Amino acid sequence: MAFYVSSGARASELLGITGDRVNVGDQLIGVFRKGGQLQWLPAAPDAFVWLRLYQLEGGVAGPDEPVWLTLRGEPRPLTYEAMRAVLRRCNDLLGSNWTLHDLRHTFAIRALEGGMGLHEVQELLGHQSLTTTTVYAVPHMEEVIEHYRTHLSSRTSPAADSSPAGQPYNPDELRVLWGNQ
Repeated sequence: MAFYVSSGARASELLGITGDRVNVGDQLIGVFRKGGQLQWLPAAPDAFVWLRLYQLEGGVAGPDEPVWLTLRGEPRPLTYEAMRAVLRRCNDLLGSNWTLHDLRHTFAIRALEGGMGLHEVQELLGHQSLTTTTVYAVPHMEEVIEHYRTHLSSRTSPAADSSPAGQPYNPDELRVLWGNQ
């Protein structure tokens, strides 16, 4: 689960990792993207801790061997359906209803809210179009208002009796606009 939430990889991409595509030292995993392109993705340090604990139980995968194996019966590569079953058990324990794709969404939202640029998140998610990534860039109104206020306060404000263009306000125009107040 830690790799799903911290790398932004698709479910099938993570399930396809082999032993030669885990770089613990640099905390990177190599996934094959849509179209077959290999891409190295960073993942959280705790994901690699969990991986090591998993390896202590099941062994370290060789260069061409799958990292993720079923723990029931004869060891074999973990399939998408088997991983969904793992998540269903987690959901039952937590009283939630998450999907593997929800974990990818969580990564995207956390990355953007944490200050990563939209183009950087696009790259990590493997999106071809920036438009696809913008779905995750939903601003919070409180932040929009605060950003706007910061923007206004950083501008040099014109004199109180000046127009935004720097010209004095015409008193006759103000009377027309505001009446005889």
